[in-house]
Formats: sequence, structure tokens, C-alpha cells
Amino acid sequence: MRRVDWRGLSSFNELSDRKAIHQLYECCSSSIWALRVAKARPFTDDDALLDYADAILDELTDTDLDEALAGHPRIGDRPDNPASAREQSGVAGADAAVLTELKELNKAYEKRFGHVYLVFANGRPADVLLGILKERMGNDPATERRAMRSELAKINRSRLIRMLTPAEAFLDESAAQA
Repeated sequence: MRRVDWRGLSSFNELSDRKAIHQLYECCSSSIWALRVAKARPFTDDDALLDYADAILDELTDTDLDEALAGHPRIGDRPDNPASAREQSGVAGADAAVLTELKELNKAYEKRFGHVYLVFANGRPADVLLGILKERMGNDPATERRAMRSELAKINRSRLIRMLTPAEAFLDESAAQA
């Protein structure tokens, strides 16, 4: 489990701009999102940060969204960062046929919409994520872009909450899993 050298919102508010931007970029791979959220500090409470982060996400251009999406692996691929690995933990050990279908539909989705299939996985099993993917394949591009932005907001919020949680909570979580 990765430990950070600060605890909670007050410590986040006190980080240097560079460190705050880095921490935020770990949550969302949009550099403009990370910069704008970091520059808005100090936040009065966690909800103020979460609401502001949502507002900035709503303002991102398609180019900014594409940058954010580049930080997310395909559902079913081996995640290259701890946050994605934790979020996609429900896919681990899935039936080979489900994983194969996920891989094929991921490619079809990317061809149809021009970006990676993004869903708030949050430990959901592969067959559930596959079902959501099948449903979203029927969306028109504008509807799907809105759905993707909504899923990104859920992921960002989850990662921000985790970022604000004191490191001891991670240690307690690790001990409970042992």
C-alpha cells in the first residue's frame, strides 16, 4: 500500500503547488484539471474539494478529456497503476470467455467512439462490466460522451476521497485483509 506524507484536507491544502498537482494528477490524468483544482486551494472541507473537482471536470474540453482517458487502462487489461488495479480487482480471475468478450468489445467500442471504454469498476465483476459495455455500445456518440464523463467523475471522486483518507486507514484496511 502506497503511503503519502500528509494527512487529510488540511495537509493537502498546505502542499506545494507542484506536489498538489502531482497528487491530483494521480487521481485524474488531465493536467489542466489537476492544475485548476490545485490552484483553487485552500478548500474549506472535503465536499468543497469534491464539488469543485466535479465543476472543473464539467468544463474540460474534448482534448482535456482525451488526456484524462489516456490514464485509464482497458477494462480487463492488466492495470499499470495501483488505483486502476484496485478498481478492476473484480475482473481478476474472471472466466476466460468473459475476458475474451471484454477484449473484443473494448476494441469495437474504441472503434465506434474513439476512446477507451471507461466505467466506474469499483471491484465489480467482469460479467457486470461486460453487461454495461454491451448496453453502452447502443449509445449515440453524444450520449456516450456524457456517460463517459459521468463515469470519470465517479472515478475521480473515489480517488480523491481515497487521497484524503489518512494513511492509517490504509494500514487498517490492509490488516483487515490479512
